Amino acid sequence: MRPSRDLRLAALVLLFSASVLHPAARAQQETDQEEEFSYSLDAENGPAHWGDIKEEWSACGKGNMQSPIDLASPRVSLVRGLGYLNHSYSPANATIVNRGHDIMLKFEGDAGSVSIDGTPYFLQQLHWHSPTEHSVNGRRYDMELHMFHESAQGKAAVIGVFYEIGAHDAFLHKLEPYLEMIADRKDREEKMGMMDPRGARGKASVYYRYVGSLTTPPCSEGVIWTIVKRVPPVSFIHIHSPSPCIKHNYQPLNKNSNTTTNYSNYQ
Repeated sequence: MRPSRDLRLAALVLLFSASVLHPAARAQQETDQEEEFSYSLDAENGPAHWGDIKEEWSACGKGNMQSPIDLASPRVSLVRGLGYLNHSYSPANATIVNRGHDIMLKFEGDAGSVSIDGTPYFLQQLHWHSPTEHSVNGRRYDMELHMFHESAQGKAAVIGVFYEIGAHDAFLHKLEPYLEMIADRKDREEKMGMMDPRGARGKASVYYRYVGSLTTPPCSEGVIWTIVKRVPPVSFIHIHSPSPCIKHNYQPLNKNSNTTTNYSNYQ
């Protein structure tokens, strides 16, 4: 029996939706081609030139909702309705990777998710920048963790956690022997077994929220950013680790970004 016209039409709609959604999903993933870009401000492939390197990276130069930004008081609005940051993380097998421009901890199983406006965003990986990419009223902290999430529709959400030098951090302490294994060796990775992301997330009862972009090429926009206000301490050795790619891997603030930042007030 031949399929009805309605069924054929539905199939076409599904195919069209897939063709639209899949490129979007890929577009909101960071590039792993570290040799194609640099964080050096005076380099030909530095942040000021990322948008010229590839056509698909054009948002880095022409986008109007680019991250990172300064979370300055005049642009931050208090919004009590944001509510608590609902996350349900769980231990999962993980691998630590030296990507050249950063250290990434990627999860190979279900590490849980965070719910934003009723949509679950599933935790994919963690990586670090030092010093922080975002700033608060002009102040940069010593290190920034990015917890990268992705929805079933391929949309990205990132939770950012600032650190400043102080006390010992138990989660980062677990990474130390693996950092030594992959230090100075781009594309080197090591299996870590089960890792619990709950140890990295920090207390997220008060946070900033805005819509921006990825902070590395292709700088795709539409990324939901949640920056935790509380700044936990971290030891000096965790930032100045054996792997140099945790240091000085940040880009300048985007002062022309046309974004509105909201601020939750849940204590």
